[in-house]
Amino acid sequence: MAALPLRALTLRQLQFFSVLVEEGQFGRAARRLAITQPALSNAIKQMEKLLGAELLTRSTHRLELTPVGAEVLARTDFLVNTFEVALRDIESTVQRGRAFVRIGVIPSAAARVAAAAGEFLGSGRRDVELAWRDAPSNTLLAELRSGQIDMAVAAITEPPGGLACIDLFRDPLVLVVRRDHALAAAGDASWEAIGKERLVLFESGSMPALGNPARAQFAQGAEPYRVSYSETLYALVRSGQALGLMPRLYTSSLRDPELVVLPLLKPRVERRVVLAYLPGPMRNVVAQELIAFLREKLPRAREASEAGEIGEAKVRRVSSKGTRARR
Repeated sequence: MAALPLRALTLRQLQFFSVLVEEGQFGRAARRLAITQPALSNAIKQMEKLLGAELLTRSTHRLELTPVGAEVLARTDFLVNTFEVALRDIESTVQRGRAFVRIGVIPSAAARVAAAAGEFLGSGRRDVELAWRDAPSNTLLAELRSGQIDMAVAAITEPPGGLACIDLFRDPLVLVVRRDHALAAAGDASWEAIGKERLVLFESGSMPALGNPARAQFAQGAEPYRVSYSETLYALVRSGQALGLMPRLYTSSLRDPELVVLPLLKPRVERRVVLAYLPGPMRNVVAQELIAFLREKLPRAREASEAGEIGEAKVRRVSSKGTRARR
């Protein structure tokens, strides 16, 4: 019986709370919601009365969530996002006869996921509208939990709490070096062989968790450069200032005659690429069908890609040997 007052909470109140926290100030939130500031303040006070707990601490210049407020916000955002997507579903289904599915993907896996999704669309199973979101893994997983996307292809180093995960494949770290670097002729590299050379790696995502332990184990010398984009990483390698350390997926589109990608062994360090989604009933049948399709298709696409990469590597090594022999 104690939970009954909560049933008086309205979706509108939850939307007000979500926007208020996002804006961080009553005046801005009221303008965005097209209501008066007193009306917004009263709606939040009514929420707190129904919940029997304070959601925000108020000061002259800013608002801060209480611990209870933070918990309520997580669930509020999920409900608000789900409601807005349900409306989009209804609009898409009724007006255009299409289901609506939102996919999140890390940029390094975008080519494979887009190709697989295109095959799904071309199969004619369903008339569906896809919405795409590309972002780092931690951002995608947070948006998945809050109901902003339906599924995500992301890279993880440990199981993400509260989500169902399907392992797709493993993505190992590789070393990117200049073609005239001494390591390039070997065809692969070890952490020990890197020695004291400076590395350049991504500052966010899974790289800190993957690269730092291996660097510490082999007493890597200079502190690595940390960058946000692969173009910057390649530029630093090309200019001879560093060796590039990155997941292999990122190098799939690298076509630079000045650079060589080397498998990095002893130890082999890799991240898990997974298809993640919220457990429980899916929002629509097409989302379920797409998850099943990607689960089957993406590991096979990776195997085919790896076979092609091995073939190309053999050709490059043969070509390199032939060039040295002629010299």
